[in-house]
Amino acid sequence: MKNQHTKTAIVTGASRGIGAEVAQRLARNGFNLIVNYSGSEEAASKIVNNIERAGGNAISAKADVSDVAAVKRMFDSAETAFGGVDVLVNNAGIMKLAKLADSDDGLIDSQIAINFKGTINTLREAANRLQDGGTIVNFSTSVVGLYLENYSIYAAIKAGIETLTKIMAKELRGRSITVNAVAPGPTATDLFLNGKSAEVIDKMSKAPPLERLGTPEDIGNIVAFLASEEAGWINGQIIRANGGVV
Repeated sequence: MKNQHTKTAIVTGASRGIGAEVAQRLARNGFNLIVNYSGSEEAASKIVNNIERAGGNAISAKADVSDVAAVKRMFDSAETAFGGVDVLVNNAGIMKLAKLADSDDGLIDSQIAINFKGTINTLREAANRLQDGGTIVNFSTSVVGLYLENYSIYAAIKAGIETLTKIMAKELRGRSITVNAVAPGPTATDLFLNGKSAEVIDKMSKAPPLERLGTPEDIGNIVAFLASEEAGWINGQIIRANGGVV
């Protein structure tokens, strides 16, 4: 069982990329961690082991966020292991790119299921089970402001996440729970890099005034701040973490 003063965070999609960095960053700040994954148990176990070797507490929890029952079980696991949930980070997501005219039902439905309904599922559970004084951090994308071709379905769903963020911040009035979203720009993760040519990656890395791609550490630092007491007055906001590209 957790010490009553130790807070617990669920990070969805935490077995790789930005999610893995966020989980490890929050653990370094003293949070107990629920490392959520839907695919590779080995990858999730590696993150749990990293956290434990550094002196933190973590468990893995397999859950497809598009599955309501699985999300409930994930929260159950957190409560059983650590006594409750204080922070939810909605990082899990997939990105499938195509022009709208070429977007088949599989491309559309899978992103709606995981990126949109998955976030709704975890937000609904958190609304009923998060400890008062807690924190919710959703993930959007700076493509919502860039309007890049081939990103229509992905960006439209993330625009919906921004709306959910702002409304939920108001709906949780009276419980001292903050609800914000981080909207990264181009970030050097497998999700971003896979399938792109070196020319495209170079062009996008030079687009921000800071002339580089973001890193998972850049985003992890922002999430860690939003989950801290120092960010307690930030609520219902979208943080565009993109080096100034938009």
